[in-house]
Amino acid sequence: MIRVETVTKYYGPLKAVEEVSFEVGRDQIVGFVGPNGAGKSTVLKMLATYLLPTSGRLSVDGFDAVKRPLEVRRRIGYLPGDTPLYQDMRADRFLAFIGKAHGLSGAGLSRRLEAAIEACRLEETLSKRIKECSTGFRKRIGLAASLIHDPEVLLLDEPTHGLDPLQVLAFRELLRKLRPGRAILLSSHVISEVAAVSDGVLIIHNGRLLADGKLAELCQREGLPGSDLEGLFVHLVRKGTGQNMDGNHGSHEGR
Repeated sequence: MIRVETVTKYYGPLKAVEEVSFEVGRDQIVGFVGPNGAGKSTVLKMLATYLLPTSGRLSVDGFDAVKRPLEVRRRIGYLPGDTPLYQDMRADRFLAFIGKAHGLSGAGLSRRLEAAIEACRLEETLSKRIKECSTGFRKRIGLAASLIHDPEVLLLDEPTHGLDPLQVLAFRELLRKLRPGRAILLSSHVISEVAAVSDGVLIIHNGRLLADGKLAELCQREGLPGSDLEGLFVHLVRKGTGQNMDGNHGSHEGR
């Protein structure tokens, strides 16, 4: 459902993403792993049609993200890393506003509001203004907003940032419930979080994709024991740079 084909993105002279290609199919959670500044958010913003690629092609459910952006937006739920919200709105009114923006109304809107609120466990904060909510609840409000129209594709950028341990566990369970019928791309620099919920992993460093596949198979291919995502990440980055993990020397290997 998600397809990225040899995508490159420049910010002026800076090459943020270089010839990245991967796919995420239905009924899959794929973890997108890399340090801050590796290019994860840039790829998600291009898939969400917030940014245009310099070259290459991105598509969602067969619709080109550049040529058919409105069709793509109808099919995705996008949670940006900075969770932009209208701080002076009450949580319930904000979610209703987002639902209406997606064309929901009447009983359909009420059903989707109830489902999103229950899924994200927001009952206790609905009457509060968003700026009065904790960081964790604001993240959960953003997640509910991304689910309000029941999208088949979810793009989640650092979704557990700001959540306490119990909220993280609840989020993992929610993702597992959301997996059937959906393609979910989950970006994080917290390797343990990705390993806990993902069917497959993408490892990116300095804008280049170093690995794409199931964790156990990738570890086996690299001659590493078990299914240690952290060990695989360190191994591939060192192998790609030829020196260390600061990204200042050597070249990367592709997929």
